[in-house]
Amino acid sequence: MSTDTDLSTFAVVVNDEEQYSVWPAGRTLPAGWRETGFTGPRGACLAHVDEVWTDLRPKSLRQRMGA
Repeated sequence: MSTDTDLSTFAVVVNDEEQYSVWPAGRTLPAGWRETGFTGPRGACLAHVDEVWTDLRPKSLRQRMGA
Protein backbone atom coordinates (compact mmCIF):
# COMPACT_ATOMS: atom_id res chain seq x y z
CA MET A 1 0.00 0.00 0.00
CA SER A 2 1.42 3.36 -0.96
CA THR A 3 0.84 6.62 0.90
CA ASP A 4 1.58 10.23 0.07
CA THR A 5 3.33 10.78 3.41
CA ASP A 6 6.54 9.41 4.84
CA LEU A 7 5.47 7.93 8.17
CA SER A 8 9.06 7.93 9.41
CA THR A 9 9.09 11.75 9.66
CA PHE A 10 6.95 13.56 12.19
CA ALA A 11 6.30 17.18 13.15
CA VAL A 12 5.85 18.58 16.63
CA VAL A 13 2.54 20.42 16.75
CA VAL A 14 0.89 22.67 19.33
CA ASN A 15 -2.61 24.00 19.86
CA ASP A 16 -3.91 27.31 21.24
CA GLU A 17 -3.89 25.83 24.76
CA GLU A 18 -0.13 25.15 24.33
CA GLN A 19 -0.62 21.40 24.41
CA TYR A 20 1.88 19.47 22.29
CA SER A 21 1.66 16.38 20.13
CA VAL A 22 3.42 14.73 17.21
CA TRP A 23 1.83 14.38 13.79
CA PRO A 24 3.01 12.71 10.58
CA ALA A 25 4.92 15.33 8.58
CA GLY A 26 3.10 16.52 5.50
CA ARG A 27 -0.35 15.50 6.70
CA THR A 28 -3.05 18.11 7.09
CA LEU A 29 -3.34 19.14 10.72
CA PRO A 30 -6.63 19.05 12.59
CA ALA A 31 -8.30 22.41 13.19
CA GLY A 32 -6.67 24.37 15.99
CA TRP A 33 -3.20 22.82 15.64
CA ARG A 34 -0.06 24.34 14.10
CA GLU A 35 3.48 23.12 13.48
CA THR A 36 6.26 24.33 15.79
CA GLY A 37 9.01 23.90 13.21
CA PHE A 38 10.59 20.80 14.79
CA THR A 39 10.51 17.68 12.60
CA GLY A 40 12.30 14.35 12.62
CA PRO A 41 11.88 10.73 13.63
CA ARG A 42 9.02 10.07 16.07
CA GLY A 43 11.39 9.42 19.00
CA ALA A 44 13.24 12.70 18.47
CA CYS A 45 9.94 14.58 18.27
CA LEU A 46 8.71 12.98 21.50
CA ALA A 47 12.00 13.86 23.21
CA HIS A 48 11.59 17.47 22.04
CA VAL A 49 8.04 17.57 23.43
CA ASP A 50 9.38 16.31 26.78
CA GLU A 51 11.89 19.19 26.80
CA VAL A 52 9.52 22.01 25.88
CA TRP A 53 6.21 20.94 27.45
CA THR A 54 7.13 21.25 31.11
CA ASP A 55 3.76 22.41 32.45
CA LEU A 56 1.00 20.08 31.30
CA ARG A 57 -1.82 22.38 32.40
CA PRO A 58 -3.70 24.02 29.52
CA LYS A 59 -2.81 27.67 28.96
CA SER A 60 -6.26 28.86 30.04
CA LEU A 61 -5.91 27.07 33.38
CA ARG A 62 -2.42 28.49 33.98
CA GLN A 63 -3.77 31.96 33.28
CA ARG A 64 -6.72 31.50 35.65
CA MET A 65 -4.37 30.29 38.37
CA GLY A 66 -2.11 33.31 37.83
CA ALA A 67 0.93 31.24 36.93
